Amino acid sequence: MSLNPRRFSLIFALVFSALTWLSAQPQPAARHVVVISLDGFPSWALEDPYLPVPTLRRLAAQGVVAKGMRPVNPSVTWPNHTSLVTGVTPAKHGVLFNGILIREPGVPPRIEPWRDKAEMVRTKTLYDLAHERGLTTAEVDWVAIQNAPTISYAFPERPDPKGQIARELVKTGAINETSLTDFHTRNIVWRDQMWTEAARHILRQHRPNLMLYHLLNLDSTHHRYGPRSHAATIAMAQLDSAVASILDTIEQAGLTPRTTVFVVSDHGFRLVKRQIRLNAALARAGLLEVTEGKVVKSQAYVVPEGGTALLYITVPDPSGEILSRAKSTIASVEGVGTIVEPNGYKQYGLPQPTDNNQMGALFIIPKEGYAFNAAATDPAVVDAAEGGLGAHGYLASDPELSALFIASGAGIVRGAALGTIDNVDVAPTIARLLGLTLPDVDGRVLVEALVDK
Repeated sequence: MSLNPRRFSLIFALVFSALTWLSAQPQPAARHVVVISLDGFPSWALEDPYLPVPTLRRLAAQGVVAKGMRPVNPSVTWPNHTSLVTGVTPAKHGVLFNGILIREPGVPPRIEPWRDKAEMVRTKTLYDLAHERGLTTAEVDWVAIQNAPTISYAFPERPDPKGQIARELVKTGAINETSLTDFHTRNIVWRDQMWTEAARHILRQHRPNLMLYHLLNLDSTHHRYGPRSHAATIAMAQLDSAVASILDTIEQAGLTPRTTVFVVSDHGFRLVKRQIRLNAALARAGLLEVTEGKVVKSQAYVVPEGGTALLYITVPDPSGEILSRAKSTIASVEGVGTIVEPNGYKQYGLPQPTDNNQMGALFIIPKEGYAFNAAATDPAVVDAAEGGLGAHGYLASDPELSALFIASGAGIVRGAALGTIDNVDVAPTIARLLGLTLPDVDGRVLVEALVDK
């Protein structure tokens, strides 16, 4: 059967038109997103006009900045970084600590950070989805991401001396073999510098579609010296310089027209005046045994997260008698505010213990000025260090815990100020920019920040 010439011409014209239209559309592989996480950077810091962060202010002026970004509970590093790349709360993704909680009968639970991502994260991540769709992904000092098969290029918190990026950095002279081997023992300022160099190298040499990059010095500084301290100001200025170097690298690589940069943090900080040692109170009540300052046996044990804490019953308790004793003991300690039982967990975005054995039997919230400490020796409440210490882990609704959010570059409107957004809004927004859709998220696409709504 022969094809009518007029029909052939019409079909050809339609196909040619469709191909032309498709080629004119922005393709996912041509887009790049760089996520820069400045651990412990509070949103309120930008309100200080004398904070020396010109790069962050320029990015905010050229893009969008949020009044604040609510973290998730618990407001600590790993749960919040996981929410940033999943768009869901810990009730779904399952990460509740800076690591994974290991529970064994009769002894205190312990947190192990160096476990594979597959053991920790229970939902699909942004980088999983990007990899599935043929995009390249990279991580530098990201968390809950160890041995993730969907990461194309990695320079982790504890770099593998045999890893691809580590070997490439040795060849360039950016780092030597000895420093790679004992990387985790080096001071945090140097490590931030090395993580920055690794991120710059990956951008120059590999140009990933999605880069996740995390710096830690400010968090360490806030813990030691407290928020609004002179040391914290210096640390923020250093971070601004690191962000500037990343932007310079993006420009030098010719990626600026196609790149969107997000500068975020995981949480803010509060000043602490008193530290609560709930395990010392449990020891006095006979619910755990301490030898030479170390808990060797336990019926109940508290795992602190700074501004909140979780109670675990570590032996069978069919009658609930141990839980009842532990609760009344905790309630009597100075500085303890609210004790939340499992029927109240949902409002905090936390999972039920029956759904996730990482979760405790009680969620404990302190009064203002107090934080929780793991020590099990008396006294149960002590003064913080002179000048006060910084802590996070407080309720995500606390304005002092509000995190940083700036977005700038390709696809972002210019000069817009957002109100308060949620941490879980970041992942679906990045997905939209990359031409992807994350399923079943708790957050929303920040359409008001995007050129293409």
